[in-house]
Amino acid sequence: MPDRAKISKAVIPAAGLGTRMLPATKVLPKEMLPVAGKPLIHYAIEELVASGIDSIILVVRNQKSLVQSHFERDLALESSLESRNLAAAAEELRRLSDIVNLQFVEQHQPLGLANAVCCARPLLGGESFFVLLPDVIMVNADPVARQMIQVHASRGGSVVAIREIEAKDVDRHGIVEVEHTTATASGAAVRITGLVEKPSLGAAPSRLGVFGRYVLEPAIWEAIEQTAPDARGEIQLTDALNLLCSKNCLFGLHFQGDHYDAGDPFGYFRANVDLSLCDPHLRQPCLEYLSRLQTSDALTLGK
Repeated sequence: MPDRAKISKAVIPAAGLGTRMLPATKVLPKEMLPVAGKPLIHYAIEELVASGIDSIILVVRNQKSLVQSHFERDLALESSLESRNLAAAAEELRRLSDIVNLQFVEQHQPLGLANAVCCARPLLGGESFFVLLPDVIMVNADPVARQMIQVHASRGGSVVAIREIEAKDVDRHGIVEVEHTTATASGAAVRITGLVEKPSLGAAPSRLGVFGRYVLEPAIWEAIEQTAPDARGEIQLTDALNLLCSKNCLFGLHFQGDHYDAGDPFGYFRANVDLSLCDPHLRQPCLEYLSRLQTSDALTLGK
């Protein structure tokens, strides 16, 4: 196995407008939407910590972000919980501030994912790093971030998480073009030769979509600098990766695990149902409720 520096830093872009989830995200950052009792950002950080990341840079809209407040100590709340014999809850809150080294930087304008990543550049040095989009929850015993870091350690290059998607979803994803290969099984890595941001089905080079996880080598900075803004004035990471793969190795990992697009109303619903069913305290009442729904003729709420 080649000797490659351990990836220890990650970037979580958390400055988006959350337009797909309006009006819920008018005031509440999308990353703070709760799924089965935990905000999206919490799942993201837990995945990174479980994958060996020890320093995380969150890109936020402003330094008073609720995302930042979520991970800060709240001594008054902790004291209040303890006085009510809720010591376990107080300890859980304390653990939030100690889970990992967190740093925050601002993205002053919504100028695209590549621009958000660039906001973290001063804190990354010349290292390879991980990027995780928190509105995509991934669930697997072996975290997807760790799967990708292992591909980077063994093969080098940058790595993106990919999976075959349905034809109707092609225009909602970055789509990759890959070298001719039969390696499509879960866990296989393939060489990427091109990427297109949200193409029409007819223009798509494949049905392999990119799923919110990236290992990026320092060569990405030059590619971003050479990437022109799109029609909305945003610099897309997909476009930068398309330039990157013409000169540098870029691999796509057919990741193992379940995924939820929790930045989409139906994906958010699915995540809440499935992850609630994984909670030992919620599983039985959820199953009973879902069983009642299944046997009833129709929902009568509001009638």
